[in-house]
Amino acid sequence: LKEMALKEDLKFYFMNPCEKYRARCQIPWKLALQILKILMVTTQLIFFGLSNQLVVSFKEENTIAFKHLFLKGYTGVDEDDYSCSIYTQQDAYDSIFYVINQYKQLKNISLGTLGYEHEGSGLKICKQQYKKGTMLPSSDMLNINISTETECIFFKPQELAGKKAELKLNSSFFNLEFYRLIQVEISFKLKGIALQTIHARELPDCYAFQNTITFNNRAHSGKIKIYFDSDTNIQECKDWHVFGSVLQKNTQYILVFDGFVILSCLASLILCTRSIVLALRLQKRFVNFFLEKYKRHVCHADRLEFINGWYVLVIISDVMTIIGSILKMEIKAKNLTSYDVCSILLGTSTLFVWVGVIRYLGYFQTYNVLILTMQASLPKVLRFCCCAGMIYLGYTFCGWIVLGPYHEKFEDLNTVAECLFSLVNGDDMFATFAQIQQKSTLVWVFSRLYLYSFISLFIYMILSLFIALITDSYDTIKKYQQSGFPVTDLHEFLKDHGSVGYRKEQACMPFSCCCS
Repeated sequence: LKEMALKEDLKFYFMNPCEKYRARCQIPWKLALQILKILMVTTQLIFFGLSNQLVVSFKEENTIAFKHLFLKGYTGVDEDDYSCSIYTQQDAYDSIFYVINQYKQLKNISLGTLGYEHEGSGLKICKQQYKKGTMLPSSDMLNINISTETECIFFKPQELAGKKAELKLNSSFFNLEFYRLIQVEISFKLKGIALQTIHARELPDCYAFQNTITFNNRAHSGKIKIYFDSDTNIQECKDWHVFGSVLQKNTQYILVFDGFVILSCLASLILCTRSIVLALRLQKRFVNFFLEKYKRHVCHADRLEFINGWYVLVIISDVMTIIGSILKMEIKAKNLTSYDVCSILLGTSTLFVWVGVIRYLGYFQTYNVLILTMQASLPKVLRFCCCAGMIYLGYTFCGWIVLGPYHEKFEDLNTVAECLFSLVNGDDMFATFAQIQQKSTLVWVFSRLYLYSFISLFIYMILSLFIALITDSYDTIKKYQQSGFPVTDLHEFLKDHGSVGYRKEQACMPFSCCCS
């Protein structure tokens, strides 16, 4: 009786939802809830994505506007990783004073809803330079102290129109000695309000823009690179009054919908956690019975049969969705402004929810091939990637050291890794070959050997072996589906057990017709 009861419970545990309903009329609540959750979570993500899109566009457009406002001669296109560059001393002075003058007239010239942060804030200018020394390039003479010193000056918005500002502008601070100047940094903070969210029936956001303009002269090459960096933070509007019932009602509807999403994910979390707990109890019963009757332990593979990875994935997804939904509700109510954290949580949870759909497709033999192939090939693929990764890292370090001074795609490790990954996928090959500088014949010859050997090794050998591993696993699974999968102790234990003791199918006709 004990063995029959265990076999019956094991048989029922490994059934799919339709088989469970036909056997015991157990309604597949988890399946229905997962389908509902997919629709709700995806709808929630679309709403949040549209709202986040307004935030991103507002930040980007303000950054472009700031560059046109404060960078003298800005053409609208960044030169490289910096915005623009200057080549004469007069251009340096003009660019610095241009920033001060534009900051002074901000309210009269800006098209946006911008303003100074508060009365105590202002424009801060700092210059970093080497200590006193002399330099005569014509005589190849250099006498300089490489210790640096930093000097700053501060302008308040209300001071810029007065005599005090004129005295500061005419001070010795602005007598720049370019041979020892390292950089000049101008920083200021502005506030703004995004009104475009009102058109999307959302409450407006308040923004703080921490802008920094850096005149970089570290190379002392006759070219000063001008960098513009804008760090944008969304802040709570301290005192806002928006009139119109449409905005308030729309916000309330979305908050109610987010609440339903949290409830559905909470129910899914409870059901999946309960299933894992019951599976672990069933595993313990089976291990103890097997040890008691057959005097040996159950193998590791049979133990893992009880741990349903899809339930673990659903639990992780539910936790992330619940936390992300709470953050979204706080953002919607303008109590929080952490868009990035909320985006990561909701985006990743939606990814897991849709990946979890594969589990239900796996009940059909035709669709189950993908899942079984991934499971069979994953260990071999990971071992293969570890070996290939060693070769990849070797090429990465070699390319960085040798080709870095002669090729812009090999200037730093991150760029080298991205360039080599593109080459493996057959992307941008000609440009990589053509952009190498031919200043050194030895390096040029080495670059050809380096690139030809890497492309030949990874595309023709390593990538082909990688595909062969997956193909081999696919062929193995196809053979198993035709001739049968290897029988383990668990399968042997359940082989001769029928469906004795289950309810008859006729009692479950309302649902079983669709399940059949």
